Parts: sequence; structure tokens; C-alpha cells
Amino acid sequence: MACALPHILFFFLFLLPLSTVAQTNGTVAIGASITATDKAIPWLSPSEDFAFGFKQLQDKDLFLLSIWYYKIPDQTIVWYANLGVPVPSGSKVQLTTNRGLVLSDPQGRGLWNSETILNDVTHGFMNDSGNFVLVRSDSVTLWESFKYPTDTMLPTQIMESGGVLFSRQTETNFSRGRFQLRLLGDGNLVRNTRELATGFCYDAYYWSNTNDADNTSNRGYQVIFNETGYLFVLRRNNRRVHLTPQLEFPTSDYYHRVTLNFDGVLNQYYHPKTATGNSKWTAFWYQPENICVAISGIEGIGACGYNSICTLNDYGRPECSCPEGFSLVDQNDKYGSCKPSFTPSCEEYDRGSAEDVYGILELKDTTWPTSNYEHLRPSSEDMCWKSCLQDCFCAVSIFRDNGCWKKKLPLSNGRKNASVNTKSFMKYRKGDPLPPPTFPRSPVRDTKKNNRTLILVVSVLLGSSLFVNFVLICVFRLGFFLSYHKKFINIPNSDSAAETNLRCFTYKELVEATGGFKEELGRGAFGIVYKGVIQTSGSGNAVAVKKLDGVIQNREKEFRTEVHVIGQTHHKNLLHLIGFCDEGEHRMLVYEFLSNGALSSFLFGDMKPSWSQRSQIALGIARGLLYLHEECSTQIIHCDIKPQNILLDDCYTARIADFGLAKLLMINQSQTNTGIRGTKGYVAPEWFRSKPITAKVDVYSYGVLLLEIISCRKSVGYLEFHSGDEKAILTDWACDCFLKGRLDDLVGDDMEALNDWNKVERFLMVGLWCVQEDPSLRPTMKKVTQMLEGVVEVEVPPCPSQFSFLS
Repeated sequence: MACALPHILFFFLFLLPLSTVAQTNGTVAIGASITATDKAIPWLSPSEDFAFGFKQLQDKDLFLLSIWYYKIPDQTIVWYANLGVPVPSGSKVQLTTNRGLVLSDPQGRGLWNSETILNDVTHGFMNDSGNFVLVRSDSVTLWESFKYPTDTMLPTQIMESGGVLFSRQTETNFSRGRFQLRLLGDGNLVRNTRELATGFCYDAYYWSNTNDADNTSNRGYQVIFNETGYLFVLRRNNRRVHLTPQLEFPTSDYYHRVTLNFDGVLNQYYHPKTATGNSKWTAFWYQPENICVAISGIEGIGACGYNSICTLNDYGRPECSCPEGFSLVDQNDKYGSCKPSFTPSCEEYDRGSAEDVYGILELKDTTWPTSNYEHLRPSSEDMCWKSCLQDCFCAVSIFRDNGCWKKKLPLSNGRKNASVNTKSFMKYRKGDPLPPPTFPRSPVRDTKKNNRTLILVVSVLLGSSLFVNFVLICVFRLGFFLSYHKKFINIPNSDSAAETNLRCFTYKELVEATGGFKEELGRGAFGIVYKGVIQTSGSGNAVAVKKLDGVIQNREKEFRTEVHVIGQTHHKNLLHLIGFCDEGEHRMLVYEFLSNGALSSFLFGDMKPSWSQRSQIALGIARGLLYLHEECSTQIIHCDIKPQNILLDDCYTARIADFGLAKLLMINQSQTNTGIRGTKGYVAPEWFRSKPITAKVDVYSYGVLLLEIISCRKSVGYLEFHSGDEKAILTDWACDCFLKGRLDDLVGDDMEALNDWNKVERFLMVGLWCVQEDPSLRPTMKKVTQMLEGVVEVEVPPCPSQFSFLS
């Protein structure tokens, strides 16, 4: 027995290094298992970068079967089994021949397995890419975790058509959440919210535009996160559509991952491999830029829960909060829905006046774009909040651009952003304690202010003599009339039905607002534009004041009629008219001020705008012109479409400016010093040929502008500086590029545009149709919009006849 002991010790010493190698070389033998305890040893990859096993969660009695980064301090989880549902201590995972990985609870009941495999698995392998694979005897992979991603993709991972990433429900709850990223069968990569109980998909808030109904070879069919850290959609013709920007952190020195976060934002992160105690994951790319406004579908709850308000932090991630008078349904889920402290009841209205029961809180730059049930236009601020106060169905009303939208609970897609430029009036029940506000305390509209004022006036009158009463009434009515008439003017249209509220400014007011017309914003065919500040409701709002030159004099009625027509237009792609001045020789128009300036500066600056931005701008301009031509009560022909007359708001939405001003000019007024209207380079041929002027002149100008947007080249600039160049006439050169299939010449080194070949080609063909010399060949703006959207097929256009822009 004594002689046997050394042999036994030698046997165990020999086995010890073998067992250590078995844990670190990545190979897992059939029958191997791990039991969920706080001391469980995971299966490691050869480099020990990744581990497979049970990760203990915040609740120390719960474990998640998962794969995680093993070396870095926070040991980030990148894959998990069992739909993210944790298991109790004592659960076990085992590698079997016929069922692969099998997860069972402490009582031995099966919870999850990798896949039913017919007695073919010989071993498992945890490799250094973070992919756990089940292997056959001939080294063929039978199953791999990369084919069943959860919320994360790792370098070398490929998502095939039909693949899905699901977000977690919360940062610590790994069950499938409300957001998903899918590669659809038509080749489009989309991201959308979903209903948790049934998995129903709501409208997408991101799409890669890699679908192609006409050309299957151009469809996307794989999403690849390659070994160098680039994420892209691969089309079947091997063209790439890059989703992430140029990489500055090589995968040789940094770990990389792309994760669909629980809040719906897709991030690419990097982390140094030589980890220190303070090293953290850093996000160097995320999409969308603002998820609060990106999600805008009619159904679903948006980035935050119902009745919640979404704001963006400095890292591009949403933060959710309840408005005053609301509190979280689940105090542990700050991204969840908010419940009101009360529900508006029509019965309470029956028992007393609304002012006795309810008050109004004012929220600035906050809106819930859906949940509308009534739209009031024109409206004032007072009309807007009072209308909601008196309506037992109304929970909140939104005032913007002289319009009022009344909304019912629950409210969805709430967001707070300076670009929203709204005022929200939220109803609360008086006497109910208001929860502490997330934002600075909102002002409370005094619903009884008017009543107290009326009582005071009546008391004074009753305490005076009859004569004094009479005088006071006359003075009061006269003062009210003069004051009101000074601020606003209502101009009925021809049928006396529709009215518009435009502020009628005095010349003195606009002199003060502009500091004596000090800051010039630009000059154009219609005059000079100055920046000013108008005081409204105690705050200053920036405006653009246009001093009109060459306006028909002594024609007050005609001037106000045309201003009224402009004031009645309401469209997201039109510049909003606030008011006007009509005082003697001083005739001016006051518009909202847009900080991003004109499209010309954006399009022809040092940095080329992205193709996605340019295509959205082109579509927005088309929609605005369609509205002017066909959807207004009075058709408006712009007559001077060019980049200088397209302004960009805070979200780079295109707004058409100077529309409707043609009729305000004298007949011989134009920028070209001829009898035509418009600007050199954008003027339709019929202006020179005594042909009838129709809306097709705008279509022609839009076609030239569309070609400029595609190529980022000035039509006029090339004429003046490249008169001997083959590119001198943009329309001819664009058509030549189209016929030769050389779109790369047209868009230059714009890889985003080249990866969206079909859309660029479609936009180019639409532009060439618009600049046909014969007006009857040009499409209407309605058809232009439909062709740009892909709703109507675009036929191959003929090259437009040569027409000199210098004519």
C-alpha cells in the first residue's frame, strides 16, 4: 500500500496540467457540465478573452447562461441562452451528443437546448472570436452561437437574411425588449419597436435602403461585422453599404462590439485589450442621432413609455421622465410608462365650471406628436389652453405655428427638444398634490385671471356715477379695439369663410426689432433680409425681416390679399410667415428665423453633406412645391426655385422661402434685368418664347436644383468658370453620365451615394424629366414626388434639348 501511494500521487499530478489545458484550450468534451454556483468555473477560449458558463446577476441567487468578456473588469455579457431568462442556483448546463447544450433546473427539468442533433456532436469549442460552436467528428460546425445572436454582434460575425437582434428589456433584465434590428427578406436592414406580449412589429425608425424590388442582385443579403471592425450590409452584387464610419481603434489592440441597447440605440463600442482598473467601454458611433425624434409611428409608445417625455443626453442616449402630475407605473423602470394622478372626467364638468376643478401647466419645447383628436387653426395660445381646459376629453393641448392640437390619454412618443418649438398645456386637477417635477417647475396658467379682471371692472363701474360708467365703457372698448387692431389683422378671403391671424407690425416695431436694420442676412430678387428679435410672452424670438423692393405702390388691398394667401399656407416644407408691415412706403414680411441658413451654403460648402440628408432635402422640396401647386386653396407658382430660396431648419428639413411673392412685384422686376422672372441657371425656356407660364416653370427649376443636390455642383458656377469645360452645362453633363452609366463621375467619391446606386439613378432620371425643354414632357410635382418616393416607376428620359442658361 505504501508503494502504491507515490504512483497515485504521480497520477494526479499528471492529470492536473491536463485538466488545466482542457479549461483553457477552448475544447469542451461530451458530458462536460457546469453547475450554477458563485464558484462555478466557466469554459474559456484559448486566449481567455471569452468565457461560456453561468454569470451571476445582481440577485445573487440568479444566474444567466451566457458568453462574456473574461479579461476586462466588468466582464460584459455578449450572448445569452433561454431568451435571457435567468435560472436559480443549482441549475446545470451539459454538453450532450444528440441535443448539444442542454440547460436544466435544479430538479433536472429541461429549460433550453441548443438544437436537436442526431448523435453527431463530438465536442464543443469556445473560440477567441466569442463564438461557441458544436463540432462534428469531421470538424463540420453543427451549431454556433453567432447564428443565434441576442443583442450584440462581434467582429467576424455575420447576420443572414431573417436574422434578428433583440434589445434587453432594461440594463439588467436580459429578457427580450421593445426594440429589434432585422435583415428582411427584401434586403432591407430595419430597426423598429415591437409589442412585448405578441412581438408585433411597429413602424421602422431606421432602414438601410438596401432593398430593391426590381433588381434582386442589388438587394442586401448579409450584415457583416468584419474582423477589422467595420459593420456593413453586403448586397448580392458584392457592393457594400457601410453603416459605421472609419475605424481609428484597430481590433488588434481593442475589443469591439455592436450592441442594440435596451433603449433602442445601436452602438459600436471599443475597449482596450490591455485592461486597467479604470478602462471602460467607449461608444464611438451610434444610430439614430436622436431616437427621441426618430421614432414617430402612430402606434407604439416610442423611445419612452406612455405619457413620458424623452430627452437626449450628451452621449446620444435617451432619458425618460414623467411630466408634472404623472408618476412611474413601475418605480424600478424609469424608461417605462407614467400614470396620471387623475383621469379627466366629464362628470366633474357637469358638477361645476372647469376653472373650479382644473388648472393648466405650461411645458415649453415639449410635444407628443401622436394622440391627436382635434386640430384648431388658426388659434392663439390663450385659445389653445382654454379650449383644452373646457374639454373634458382633453389631457394636453399643443400650440405651434398658430395651430392647436388637442390630445387624449395615453400620450405617446413624447419628446422635449429645442427644435420642437412648441408650448404644451397640460391639465391638472386642483387640490391634487403635484409630484416633484423632473424639469424646472412649469408655469401655471391662471384660469381665473380673466374672471377676476372682469369682476374688478364691474366693481369699479358699479361704484361710479352713470356718466363715469358710460365714459369708462367707451374708453375700454376703444382702447381694446385699437390695441387688438395694432397687433393682429384678420383678412377674410373671397368666400369670407377662412381667416388667418397675421401680426400687423408697425414700421417702428420692426426698426426696434432689427436694431435699425443692422444685421443683414442676405439679398435677393425681392429685397434685403435682416435678422431681428420679436418680444412675445416675455421672451425674444428670432425672426427674419424682408424689406420688399419694387412692390406695387398704392395697392393696399392687393398687397394684403396676396399676403393673406401666403399666410394661409401651412406645410412642414414651407417657411412660416409670422406677420407683415404695410405702412406707407414701408412694406415688409416677417418670417421665422432658421439658424441653418440656405441650402446653397449647406450644399456647396467645404464639407459635402451626406447622401441621406441630400435625398431627404430633395424630397422635402418636392413635397413643398406639390403643396403650393395642388393643395393650397389658391395655386401658387414660385417662379424662383433655387438653393438660395431653400432654407434649412434645426433638423435640416427643407423649407421653401419667397413663395407667393411674384405677384407682389412690379411686372418688370427680376434678377436677370429682363422681362422674365427667376434666376439665371434655373429659368425655364418658355419664359423666353412667349409661351404660357404655368406651374411647369417651377418643375424645370426644381429639376436643375435636383441635379445640383445629386452632384453637389453649381449649375451657374460651372457656366461662369468652366465655359470651355465639358461639364459647363450641368443638365447636359448629367445626361451624359446617365447614358454612359457613370454615376460615379456625377457623385464623385461619395461612397454612401454609390452604395445607394438605384436611388441615385432614380433621382437622376427624375431630374432629367423635369428639365425637358417642352413643358408638356415635364411631370407634375405630384408625379415627381411619387417617382422620388418609388411609388411610380420612372421611365428612361430623353436627354433634354440644349438650352443655354445664359439666354
